[in-house]
Amino acid sequence: MSKLYNLQNIIKRLITSKINNPLFTINNCKNKQSIIQLKKGYVDDLSSKTCDDKIYLCYKLINEFLKKPNINLPWMIYHQRYDKKYKNNNDNYNYELLFSGLGLGVVLCEAASFTQEKRFFHAAQHGSVHDLKKALIEGVNVNARHALGWTALQSAAMNGQVEAMKFLINNGADVNAGDEFSNFVKIARDKNLSSRESLSIREDEFSNRLNQRTTFKGFTALHYAVLSDSIECVKILLDAGADPTIENEAGHRAVEYATYADIKELLTRQALRYDELLKEKEAEERKRFPLEQRLKQRIVGQEGPISIVASTIKRKENGWFDEEHPLVFLFLGSSGIGKTELAKQLAGYIHKNKPDGFIRLDMSEYQEKHEVAKLIGAPPGYVGHDEGGQLTKLLKKSPNAVVLFDEVDKAHPDVLTVLLQLFDEGRITDGKGKTIQCKNAIFVMTSNIASEEIADHAIQLRAEAERLLTQRLDKNADEDSKPEDIVISRHFKDQVVRPILKRQFRRDEFLGRINEIVYFLPFSRSELIKLVSLELDAWAKRAKEKHKIELIWDRDVLSALADGYDVHYGARSIKYEVERRVVNQLAAAHERGQLGEKCCVKLKANWHDNGVSICLLVRPAGYKDYVDISEADNIKKKAN
Repeated sequence: MSKLYNLQNIIKRLITSKINNPLFTINNCKNKQSIIQLKKGYVDDLSSKTCDDKIYLCYKLINEFLKKPNINLPWMIYHQRYDKKYKNNNDNYNYELLFSGLGLGVVLCEAASFTQEKRFFHAAQHGSVHDLKKALIEGVNVNARHALGWTALQSAAMNGQVEAMKFLINNGADVNAGDEFSNFVKIARDKNLSSRESLSIREDEFSNRLNQRTTFKGFTALHYAVLSDSIECVKILLDAGADPTIENEAGHRAVEYATYADIKELLTRQALRYDELLKEKEAEERKRFPLEQRLKQRIVGQEGPISIVASTIKRKENGWFDEEHPLVFLFLGSSGIGKTELAKQLAGYIHKNKPDGFIRLDMSEYQEKHEVAKLIGAPPGYVGHDEGGQLTKLLKKSPNAVVLFDEVDKAHPDVLTVLLQLFDEGRITDGKGKTIQCKNAIFVMTSNIASEEIADHAIQLRAEAERLLTQRLDKNADEDSKPEDIVISRHFKDQVVRPILKRQFRRDEFLGRINEIVYFLPFSRSELIKLVSLELDAWAKRAKEKHKIELIWDRDVLSALADGYDVHYGARSIKYEVERRVVNQLAAAHERGQLGEKCCVKLKANWHDNGVSICLLVRPAGYKDYVDISEADNIKKKAN
C-alpha cells in the first residue's frame, strides 16, 4: 500500500548528526531557487517493515534545515521505487547512514516545481505581502489559477490571511471568481495525477482543514472565508463587492456554510441588500433596453407574438401576476417561423443564459401510454425507479425554468393529463411520490395544429394591409416598406382555431389552463429579404474565416432567393434555397480551383424567360475587374 512519509524529523536528525555532509558547507548561495536532490535518481525502500509498495515521500523543507541566507525552501516530492529484494528482508536500516551515503547536494537552478506562480500562491497561503508584491512585479497575473484550479484570493481567504487579501483585492483580484477544484479524485483523473498526489497538493498548498471528499467546484473566496470562520475576511470581501448570492456548483450560497450567528446575520443582511440593488439595476436596464428589442434582435418578424410574450413577462416581473399559478403559453403556427427560438430567447433573458434555465422536451417521444413514466419517473418496484423522470428531475433542479413542450399535439392523452395539474397549480408529483413546486416556472407548448388555416388567414390579412399601404403611399412603397400590423380576428380564433384545438386535445379543461394562445404568421416580403440577407451574411463570414474569400451580392440576389420561400417550411426553406443555389456553386468552384485566397466573389441575378438564376463573378487577387467564374481558369493560366 502506498504511504506518505514526512522526512522532516529524519532531516533534522541528519542536521544534528556528526556525519560530515557537503550539504552543510555551502556558502554565499545567491540563487533562491534551490532543490535538495538525491544524487541517485531513486532511493531503495528504507525499511521492509514500513514499505510494502512504492511510496511517495512528500515533505516541506523548513527553515531549520538550512540556516543560510537567500535560500528558499520549496515543496519537494521524492519518488521511491519498489525493490523486490527488500520485500522479505527484515533488516533495519540506519537512516542517517543511508542518506549520508547517497549524499545530499544543493542544485542551484530554476526548478519547474517551484515557478513564479507557485511562489505567488505560497505567499497568498501564508500571508506574505512582500512576496505577493514581488510576484506581481515579475508579471504574475493576480487572477492566475493554481494548476488544480483555485485562485490566490481564495487561498488567502481560506487561511484567514487578512493583509494578503487586502493586497490582492487592491491589485484587481476577482472577488467573485469560482474555484475549479472539484475533489481530489476527479482532479487527479483530469490532471493525470494519482489520488494521493492531488490530495497532498490540496492539503499542502491550499488547506488541510477541509473535508477533501466534498466537491468545491464553484466556491468563491466568500465561501472559503465563511469556512475559515473569519468574520474579518468576510467583511473585507463584502466591502470589495463580493456577491453573497452566488451559488456554488451544488447550488449553495456562502451563508449556508456559516456556523457562527454573527457571520450568518451579516451575510443574510448583505444578501437582501444585494438583491434589492440587483432588482433596481435590472429594472433600469429593462427600461433602457426593453425585452421587445432584445427579442427582435434575434427573431425576424413575428412582432405580434413578441409583443404578447414580452408584455406578459413584464407584467410578471413587476408583480402583476397570480403567484399561485404558472404562466402557460401555446404557440401555434407552421414549421420554421420562430416558435422554438422565441422560447429559447425568453429563457436566455430570464435566466441570463444559464443552461439549467431552459428545459426542452420533444413530445413526439411521448406518444405511447407507458411513456408517462418516462416523464415523471417509474413507480417503486419498476425498472428505472431510481433514475427519476425526465421532467421531474430537471424541474427539481431548476423549479423556475422556462419549460418547452415541443410539438405537444403528438403526446399521448395521458401525458396531457399529467400536465393538467402542472399547469393549474404549479406542482407535479414524481414516481416516488414527492411533490415538486414550480409555480414560478414558465411553460411553453408549440404545435403545428391549424397552421394551414392560420397561414391562409394571415396571407389574406397581409394582402389587404399591403393593398391599403400601396394606396396610401400612392404606389411609391418598395418591398422593404412595412404594412400595417395585422391582427388575427376574434371570430377566426373562436370559430376556426378553437374547434380544431378541441378536436385534438379533447378537453376544455386543458385549453382553459393556457394563459395565452400565440399565433405565428408567415413571413412578409420585407421579412424574407431580411432572412436571405442574414443567411448570406453567415456564409460570407464562413468564406472569409475558412477560405479567405470575400463574398458580396446586390439587391436583386436577395429578391431572387426570397422567391424560394415555402410557407410550409418557414425560414428553413430560405436556408435550403441559399445552400442549393449559392453555396453549391461556391463549393464546386472552390473544388475546381477557380477560387483562390483573397479573391472576391460577387453574386449576380440573371433574369430570363424561365425565371432567374444566380451567377458567380470573381475578381482574383491583384485584379480590378470581375469576370465570369468560367473565365477564372484563363486568368489563372495567364498569371502563371
